[in-house]
Amino acid sequence: MVSMLRLWSCRLHDLLPVPVDHKVVMRRFPSSIIVIIAAAISLSACSSTMGGPGAPAAQNATPSASASTAASIDNCGVSVPITAPPKRIVTIKSSATELLLALGLGKRIAGTAFLDGPIPASMTGSGTPRSISEFLPSQEAVLALKPDFIYGGWESNFSADGVGERASLSKLGIGTYVSPSACKEKSFVPDPLTFNTVFTEITEAGRIFGATKQADALVKKQKAQLKALTPTKPAVSALWYSSGSTTPYVGAGIGAPEMIMKASGLRNIFADVHDTWSSVGWESVAAANPRVIVLADSSWSSAAKKIGILESNPVTKNLDAVVHKRFIVLPFASTEAGVRNVQAAASVIDQLKKLDQ
Repeated sequence: MVSMLRLWSCRLHDLLPVPVDHKVVMRRFPSSIIVIIAAAISLSACSSTMGGPGAPAAQNATPSASASTAASIDNCGVSVPITAPPKRIVTIKSSATELLLALGLGKRIAGTAFLDGPIPASMTGSGTPRSISEFLPSQEAVLALKPDFIYGGWESNFSADGVGERASLSKLGIGTYVSPSACKEKSFVPDPLTFNTVFTEITEAGRIFGATKQADALVKKQKAQLKALTPTKPAVSALWYSSGSTTPYVGAGIGAPEMIMKASGLRNIFADVHDTWSSVGWESVAAANPRVIVLADSSWSSAAKKIGILESNPVTKNLDAVVHKRFIVLPFASTEAGVRNVQAAASVIDQLKKLDQ
């Protein structure tokens, strides 16, 4: 039953204007509208002054008041004031949690929830943050932690039947921030998502949480790593298979899958689908006959399970990639916009080289 609900959540993508979180329906159906509470602030007024690169962030990093002189950040149409760095932060989704850990702010995470997979050991030097729920937590569960800030990986996390609407939380003195890659309003959706969007989120998080030096250093490091990648040439045709059995849910043309594939030298067979993820037909996959298949590995839709589906489905079992087992496996948490995307692209390149040996 759990597996069926998880797959059903992927099918909801066809009905909603934005990507559906793969696990959200396990807890509750997301509310239809997120309240937008502030007029847009000019991006130029919100841009930060980039400082020199600092040393790698320590896990015990303490708040710094030197974030920026700018008054606020425009986040999905909501004004996020730059005030004293938050001290009790609740993170929702792996992308938000891992970004704070990468900035060395683990000690300030009061609780986390809705993780997409295990947190890498390299990020847990000061311990693993306390998880309050495997799914989207209720507002009551979050408020019990007495947070002064909630950082969500998806805008749908902030709903009346989720952690609470942003306007309501603001009245309680709780700040909020959403990963810019997950904004729902059309005018704020990255189109397409790029690594610059990811780097902007790191920079903005540094300003909000008083860790600008750590953020600047992390962006500089990731830009260097991205530049050092050697994409496969010529580009190799690929399917990004996220979940689904009867109807596959795949990486489309403007989201994180496309961004990672392009950086690694893969040619997305569904790059012409103007969406982040999309439901498609197996016949379309067979017609494209991709040379490799990228599998997003998660607890609710493992790589092994997807391989079994591909090998047993009459439409796909004779595809070249299936017959020759040309599979590339990535942890699901590394495939949503966040600090592990450059690493994911590097992993694709390495795995592709091994397949060609």
